[in-house]
Amino acid sequence: MTATIDLGSAHDQAGEPGFDPALFRSVFRRHAAGVAVITAMSATGPVGFTATSLTSVAAEPPLLSFGISVGSSCWPTVADASYVGVHILGEHQEALAAVFARSGADRFGPHTVWSPGPFGVPLLDSVSAWLVCRTEAMVPAGDHRLVIARAVAGDPNGPGGPLLYHEGGFHRLPS
Repeated sequence: MTATIDLGSAHDQAGEPGFDPALFRSVFRRHAAGVAVITAMSATGPVGFTATSLTSVAAEPPLLSFGISVGSSCWPTVADASYVGVHILGEHQEALAAVFARSGADRFGPHTVWSPGPFGVPLLDSVSAWLVCRTEAMVPAGDHRLVIARAVAGDPNGPGGPLLYHEGGFHRLPS
């Protein structure tokens, strides 16, 4: 069962003036983040998107979170999915990250190698690590939802160092 918690609007509650969204985005461009792809299965096939908002929430129980825009083409499927795939991309997967980040892209076309995993979740090939997670809660957060999910299966032994997102582009750690 998925719980929904409404955080409400900080502006409405505190009477604070609006904060410039462009300034907010500029500040977070300075924050390097790991790159993940979130996948789920719909009645018509797999969906997925690139996420840099992935966060470990707790080890006991094993919980993580990620954000998704309610305007995303993936949102209806993720909102209805009991299980999602979380893929930690390696430095060799910049092109894959770009495909899953691009609106209107054929994300599961011939260029994407994947297979059904536990609970039918689409699992991408050659990722650094993956988890299959059961959705536990969805928290309204502005024009996004914060999804909290519990890991139920996974593999940490894929190839490559981390792929990072910083200053609007993908990067690798120096060797």
